[in-house]
Amino acid sequence: MTTTEWITDIALVLVVFRQLREGRLDRKTFLIPLGIVAFVAYSYLDSVPTGGNDLVLIAALAGAGAVLGIAGGVYTRIRPLDGHLMIKAGAVSAILWVLGMGARMGFQVWVEHGGGADDVARFSVAHHITGDQAWVTAFVLMAVTEVVTRVATIYVRSRVRAGAPASAASAASAASAASAASSGSAAPVLDRTA
Repeated sequence: MTTTEWITDIALVLVVFRQLREGRLDRKTFLIPLGIVAFVAYSYLDSVPTGGNDLVLIAALAGAGAVLGIAGGVYTRIRPLDGHLMIKAGAVSAILWVLGMGARMGFQVWVEHGGGADDVARFSVAHHITGDQAWVTAFVLMAVTEVVTRVATIYVRSRVRAGAPASAASAASAASAASAASSGSAAPVLDRTA
């Protein structure tokens, strides 16, 4: 692994460790991890091999990344506080994130320094995977998919959460209006300018 690869892998792991402390959900929450994977994708995705079972390998690892990312996003706590949304990665979210990033790093170290290159070559021949670029593409897209789905899940959950207090207030207003109407008193006028 090159120094750049170590730095980007460690930076992605630190993104979640940063979120182990509760902090304000803001643009940085989304832009930092997306920026890192954009750099990784730009640096390592020269082409997407389509021969043999390359696309099956790529789809399988991208699918694993999506599962890890969505689960990580679901297990990230989002709560309102003083008009802002706060975010905190839970233990499950952190474990899933480190598992995904660590599996990629471990695989690469095993292949490069642990004698795994021959095993991967035999597996590739037996399963009609055409070469190294298929593995690189599969693992890069796994990382990209994990990050994008985690960030997207957190974004969707934050939009739902941000809309929840307004929906609850609207429901309470509607309930009090219905109660007033059923009791025969005049329904309150809702201020549409607020």
